[in-house]
Parts: sequence; structure tokens; C-alpha cells
Amino acid sequence: MKLWKPGRLRAALQQWLGLPIGLTETGFWQEWFGTSSSGKSVSVDAAMRLSTVWACVRLLSESVSTLPLKLYRRLPDGSREAATDHPLYRVLCRSPNIEMTPQRFMLMLVASICLRGNAYIEKKSIGSRLVALVPLLPQCMSVKRLDNGRLHYLYSEASGQRPIPEKQLLHIRGFGLDGVCGMLPIATGRDIFGASMSAEEAAAKVFANGLQASGFLTVEGGTAQGAGTLTKEQRELLRKSLEEFSSSKNAGKTMVLEAGLKYQGITMNPEAAQMLETRAFNVEEICRWFRVPPFMVGHMTKQSSWAASVEAQNLHFLTNSLRPLLVNIEQEINRCLIDENEAEELFVEFAVEGLLRADSTGRASFYISGLTHGWINRNEVRRLENLPPIPGGELFTVQAAMISLESLERPAPEKSP
Repeated sequence: MKLWKPGRLRAALQQWLGLPIGLTETGFWQEWFGTSSSGKSVSVDAAMRLSTVWACVRLLSESVSTLPLKLYRRLPDGSREAATDHPLYRVLCRSPNIEMTPQRFMLMLVASICLRGNAYIEKKSIGSRLVALVPLLPQCMSVKRLDNGRLHYLYSEASGQRPIPEKQLLHIRGFGLDGVCGMLPIATGRDIFGASMSAEEAAAKVFANGLQASGFLTVEGGTAQGAGTLTKEQRELLRKSLEEFSSSKNAGKTMVLEAGLKYQGITMNPEAAQMLETRAFNVEEICRWFRVPPFMVGHMTKQSSWAASVEAQNLHFLTNSLRPLLVNIEQEINRCLIDENEAEELFVEFAVEGLLRADSTGRASFYISGLTHGWINRNEVRRLENLPPIPGGELFTVQAAMISLESLERPAPEKSP
């Protein structure tokens, strides 16, 4: 094993699996991530091979990335309008950088929070004008608090390490306890993910073996050494013969028994062995870790799929899963990207109505409620549906059938002859 110098070891700690850092010692990574109680070495790459982790991270990141993020300006009358003339609007809503769309940018940001507990975005400016937002790999960032109370960020890349001033970073933290960085979900819950990895590996080995210990071979005759006893050479020949029937690709072949061999079958039910229950429980455990309803990742049970409609499911997902994440991102953007002299005028916000776009019935009910109660007009509805305005569509209307009780007591006007 190589002897690590302190400087080289410190630089290596800033790196992660998949980066060309020249570090191939498996033991180093096992020590860095830690080994779960099940004996599995848990890393982000290994956890992403679990279908539930993959589904949860994709669900959260893709759901947030499809919600429109807009920059608004508060108006004196208490309303708001899109601040399309502000330079920050182009960066946030049209092109964060030269390579990414807003959807890809937000997807990477949320995935980093889910898997690494932190998301780091470097601000690129020309003078005082913000021109781009570049996401950084959180596994390459080192953060510590200095004696003066400020945070020191050190980023490792192929060309070496470089410090990044705190004011040049947008640091969005996940759940944490020290206020400096978010906790790493994969490292904190290594036992949960390690147990699921062990269960998946055990299931794969069972199905990879077509014979799957479904019976025993007994010998009635035997050799001079004793009845029912095989020599070492005979066991080896028998073992090689069984290999032709013991894999899934050989399933269905007919085995020929000779020399007094008899096959006694046994039943090994994976469900009786609690394999299916264990795998189902692991799905719920991982969903609990990511705060995702199990039915949103295809785990449908009578306990988890309680919502009676698509709209109710979306509301449950928005309220309990997405809302804390959305508020965290909105407030960090307002804090780090909007100047102090504009903080009272400008703000960013996700348009969560995008979750109802796939539910035409829920969308129609929402619009009808606004039109009949007079808090939205027809052109505003058409604008939300990407339709052109119509003449007279700016008028606000209410349901004429709704009249006050006092009006019922008034005598009807007399008709003129």
C-alpha cells in the first residue's frame, strides 16, 4: 500500500469516486464512506444502483426542475409582475450558463442536495453584473469556519485547489445540525442503504442460480469406504456435472441420475424466507429517508396509496415533500443573488401550479373558481394556458345567481303599462 503524504491525503479527501484522481485503493474509499452493519461499503454510486434511491432522487429533482422559477417585482398596489427587464431574470429563467437550460440546472442542483446534502453554485460576474451560474461538484468542496466567523471554501479540480470567496458562492444546504453544511444522507443512513443493498444482492444470487438449493442428492450404494460415501474424485465429477444445470441459462434441462443417485426435492419459497417482505420494507425505509410517499415511486399498497385522486396525491406530495425544498431554494437565491438595495422590491418564487398541468380536471376547477368569484379574469387564464388574449377578457366577472338575502326582501319593481 502506498504511503500517503499529509498534503496528498488532504487533496484526495476532496475528491470522489468517478473523478480522475489516481486513487484506486478500495480500502481508502471504504474507510472514507464507512461500512454498514450489513458489511456493504456504501457510496453514492452504489446507492444509486438501488431502484428506490434512483426513483426518489429522479422524482424530487425532475419535479422541482419542471416547476417554473420566476423573478418578480413587487408593485405599489401589492401585486407583482415578472421582472423580465432585470439581468437576473435572464440568468435564472432563460440560460443559467452557456451549457445548461434552467431545467437541467435545477435538476443537478436538487440531485446534489438529495445525494450530497449540499449544492454549490459559483457566480460569474462582469463587474457587478451577474452573467452566469456554474454548478460545482459538492464532493470536491471543502468548507470550514474560520476564527473570524466567516466560511472558507476550497474547491479541488483537475488543475489543483482554489479558494472561492464566500460572496461568489450560492450555497444551498440540506438538512444539517451545524449551520455550515448539510448532512450527507448516504453517509448518515449507510445502514439503511447497506441493508437494502444486501437484500438485493441476496435476491440476485437466488435468481441467478436456477437450481437454487431446491433438493439434495443421496447415494444408496457407495464404495468400499462405506455405504453412501463418495470418493473425492466422485464428488468433483458430480459437482462439475451439476454446474451444467445450476445457472438460470440452463433452466429446464433434464438431469440424468446414475450410480444409485436419488434426488429429493425441497421447497424454498422466497416469500416464506421473508425475502419479499424485506425488500418491500427496504423500499419504505428509503422513501422515508428521502421524504417521498412510497406510492410516488410505484410502491402501491393499501396503506400508502391513500389518496383518492391525482390532485390529492399531488397536493400531498407538494405539501410534505416539495414545499420545504422549494422554500429552501427560494430563500437562498433571494439571500445570495439579489442585492440588498433591491431585496424589498425583487424576489424569486416557484410556480407550483405547474404540478396541476397534467390534471386537466383539477386545472379547470381552479380556473372556474377564479372566474366565478372574480379574482382572476379570462385573459389571465388564457395566459396561463399559453393562449393569446381575447377582446374584453380583462373584465372580472362573478356568478350573477348569487344575491344577498336583503335583496330578496325588496319588492319587485312595477312594470310600466
